[in-house]
Parts: sequence; structure tokens; C-alpha cells
Amino acid sequence: MSDILCVTNRKLCREDFLTRIEKIASARPAGIILREKDLDEAEYMSLAKDVIKICKRYDTLCILHTFTEVAKELNSDALHLPLNILRTLSEKDKSRFSVLGVSCHSAEDAIYAQKQGCSYITVGHIFDTDCKKGLPGRGLEFLKSVCESVSIPVYAIGGITPDNICDIRKCGAYGACVMSGLMICDNVDEYLGELK
Repeated sequence: MSDILCVTNRKLCREDFLTRIEKIASARPAGIILREKDLDEAEYMSLAKDVIKICKRYDTLCILHTFTEVAKELNSDALHLPLNILRTLSEKDKSRFSVLGVSCHSAEDAIYAQKQGCSYITVGHIFDTDCKKGLPGRGLEFLKSVCESVSIPVYAIGGITPDNICDIRKCGAYGACVMSGLMICDNVDEYLGELK
């Protein structure tokens, strides 16, 4: 069982995005978070339908991102939210998702997310990364403090590579989120293997 969540960014892909999704889904990560922030709700819905179909074919978890109404309309049971949107979600809406994740940036955020019934959190960014150019990573001590503050799975995000993934596991992280590596690598199966 993989402990890697793929976070998408179709703008990084060097090939057709759905072709890349198929390669990732067939390699069976813990899940694929469809995080296409630049799309409006209608565009996101259209893309999500295609990605969900591909993920179902490989029995890979597809986690929709931000668009709660899209997730409800598509009968998705997995949703990842920024913390500010989680704060506005009704108890009824929270309970309809069997997988509910949230992005956290402090131990306080993590504790709040756990109290709200989240099934996992992502926390970062841990290492320096091109996605957050100019912002230094928060580091391993930060990650360790967040992991120690909650009992739900913590996925580290930000600059995670095969070279440093062991360090995040030593801090108590359940797993890692990977974006760039999985969007651009030559061989998805090999890259996921290196992350194990």
C-alpha cells in the first residue's frame, strides 16, 4: 500500500494531462488530489468527471479539491479543502465525505482539523520548493511538532523527493504529497518505487 498522495498540476505536464493521470492511477498511489486551482467550477467539474473515470478504472482514490458542490454533484466521497473552506462547511456536508482532508500550516491548524473530523491532513511546505519560490521550507522540526499534535495521518508536502522522504517518515509523517516529481518524471512506476 502506497503512502504517497499525488497532487496534480496539469501545467507542469509534458504530455497530455489525462494520459499522465492514467499512468499515475495505474501505479496505484494512496490517492490523487485533483488540485487545479486556476479552473472555475464548471471547468473543474468537466475535468473531474474524466479523472474520476480513470481513477475508478484502476481502483485509485480520487480526491477532489476545494469545490465542495462539484464533489457533492459527482457523488465523490473524497474531498480536500483549504482550512478557510473547512471552517465554513456544515456538519452535514462534512459527514457526507468518508475521506476529508485539509491543508494545514501549524500544529493549531492540525488540532482544529482533527476536531472537525478530518481523516487526514497535509502540512507544509517542509523543504524549499520551486512551487513556493523565495519562501524557505518550514523544516523537519516543524513537521515533527505537527505530527506529535494529532493522531490522524499527516502527509508532508513541499519539496519531497526520493532523497529526503525517509526524513519525513522519521518525523512521524504517515506519508507524503508529491506534485512536480509525478507530473514530470519519465517513468511513474519507477518514481513511485523510489519514494518507497
